[in-house]
Amino acid sequence: MDRDKHIWEGWTVGDFIDDIEPTFDMVNSGNAKNWSFPNKKALKSWVSGQQPYYKKHIPEVYNYFLKKSGL
Repeated sequence: MDRDKHIWEGWTVGDFIDDIEPTFDMVNSGNAKNWSFPNKKALKSWVSGQQPYYKKHIPEVYNYFLKKSGL
């Protein structure tokens, strides 16, 4: 994965991942039992919704969190 790939107005794949990751880690820590990703579609929607400024699907960002989620 190319974390330096430019996506939008100076934001790279890595920037989006770094911005979302703390929330993702909190959601998956077990401390947020009401939150979960029951399937890939739910994860894809959540990732797009968490991205700052740019709400379109970014395959590299989604795939990073898909792998990390273990779905």
